[in-house]
Amino acid sequence: MRLTILGGGGFRVPLVHRALLADRGEGRVTRVVLHDVDAGRLAAIGRVLAEQAEGVADAPAVTTTTDLDEALRGADFVFSAIRVGGLAGRAADERVALAEGVLGQETVGAGGVAYGLRTVPVAVDVARRVARLAPDAWVINFTNPAGLVTEAMSRVLGDRVIGICDSPVGLGRRVARLLGADPAEVWVDYAGLNHLGWLRGLRVGGRDLLPGLLADEEALGSFEEGRLFGAEWLRSLGAIPNEYLHYYYANRETVRAYREAERTRGAYLRDQQAGFYAAAARPEVRALDAWRRALAEREATYMAANRAAAGDAGGRAEEDLEPGGYEQVALALMRAVARNERATLILNVRNRSALPVLDADAVVEVPCLVDADGAHPVSVAPLPYHAVGLVAAVKAVEREVLAAAESGSRETAVKAFALHPLVDSVAVARRLLDAYRAEHPGLAYLS
Repeated sequence: MRLTILGGGGFRVPLVHRALLADRGEGRVTRVVLHDVDAGRLAAIGRVLAEQAEGVADAPAVTTTTDLDEALRGADFVFSAIRVGGLAGRAADERVALAEGVLGQETVGAGGVAYGLRTVPVAVDVARRVARLAPDAWVINFTNPAGLVTEAMSRVLGDRVIGICDSPVGLGRRVARLLGADPAEVWVDYAGLNHLGWLRGLRVGGRDLLPGLLADEEALGSFEEGRLFGAEWLRSLGAIPNEYLHYYYANRETVRAYREAERTRGAYLRDQQAGFYAAAARPEVRALDAWRRALAEREATYMAANRAAAGDAGGRAEEDLEPGGYEQVALALMRAVARNERATLILNVRNRSALPVLDADAVVEVPCLVDADGAHPVSVAPLPYHAVGLVAAVKAVEREVLAAAESGSRETAVKAFALHPLVDSVAVARRLLDAYRAEHPGLAYLS
């Protein structure tokens, strides 16, 4: 089976490769094609993968290319993990938004809108090429903003594109372990949009364990989301929010923490990864060791500004530092589709009727039953009104981004910024778009 990874020079590609090396099942991936527009990054990641595969019998063959059509032709699965504008673009997104006093995170707020406006046209082009060159391939979308990009690609590929994210997986795993349950044996009642969802229940044998957790003050303060949101707020919600909802529930504090930080997250990753790629290019350096050190630093500093805004001075728990999220979801998804190994996974798919508040084509993040015919969303309990309001508002923003990307309309792009719950002024929305257009050549199409 042939797997093509778009954004194949990306920092997290070795995680996917590691999961593939551990897969010994029938019909496993035997060939990996890495595509990237940056030949230097491709070479560095190629070295990491070669060192990671040392001593592994029958490791998948890895090839690299900067030719997109060549990469797609003949693929069985395509992982889309592109970053339009690179980490320099992410850092610019954050800087421009913070100058206006609003959030610039890459998937939330003004930064997410800017990133979506320059990513959607590229993602749609990729989808059209897949439809032409690999019409039987399944596309697994890692590219952020994951829900928005998956919905854009689904307009070309239908249900053959599925979006994944590791945030719901990590949340479910943390809550299950805290309650003494096996994460592989629980049903996680989770619903919303990508980076905008809530865990409303955790069931074992039909019994919901979440009420017991919400009643336990000590337990609520012992895991990441409990420290981030506070026990009182979690009990008020009657649910555990995805960590990204901290940007909404503590927006003022988070913006202040970001403005006071020495560097934004995007700037930190830009500089850190530049150091890694430079080191990995040197022949005397073992690239895999350099990558592991950089990964450990990356995981330890994840959402550090949010923890500071919440008054949590401690570092991340040791069990949360070990990655094992999105690449494991991707492998389970591939197995379910390719081998008909049925699985239940939280995925980004077209809604059908899972969330009645949204239309059938809206991409949502919900539990899905996956088999050889793809991912089938499970109908979930209605969202409470406070969640309905946020979900509907953010989906409306996503739809304006898609409309602006299709039409090239500046007015529609301004509307996307202005309608976002974390942008508080139409005048600010206009200034944001002008500043982003000045930063990003990829937004020149908006006129």
